[in-house]
Amino acid sequence: MSVNVYLNFNGNCRAAAEYYAEVFETEPPQIMTFAEAPPHPDYPLPEEAKDLVLHTRLTIDGSHVMFSDVFPNMPFVEGNNITLALVSDDPEKLMARFHKLKEGGKVDMELQETFWSKLYGQVTDKFGIQWQFNYEGQEM
Repeated sequence: MSVNVYLNFNGNCRAAAEYYAEVFETEPPQIMTFAEAPPHPDYPLPEEAKDLVLHTRLTIDGSHVMFSDVFPNMPFVEGNNITLALVSDDPEKLMARFHKLKEGGKVDMELQETFWSKLYGQVTDKFGIQWQFNYEGQEM
């Protein structure tokens, strides 16, 4: 299990990830855009979101740093655009920690299956820290 930093950007994620890759001499980022995600019939993708970065990751001196753009019209406050991502191949530990951190906090997204993970969720803990939970295993 690891805790990774997740940085959000307001439309300039691609430039930031490419810049950090150059600065820290890493492999160029593999970027997934919102347009590359499977479509959802209830939520059509607005044109202005198609080229925005849904997800990318760099390994900087052994640490994973993940990046994405915020979806159009979602709140963005520079300086508050960092979350912690708990990544694990142990779904029981992931669920237990999610439920502990939601006590006194706020669930932003219930633990659920997504197109990239069998188990993913988001919670803001009682201290205002935003957490993402992502299961990396194949089977649960």
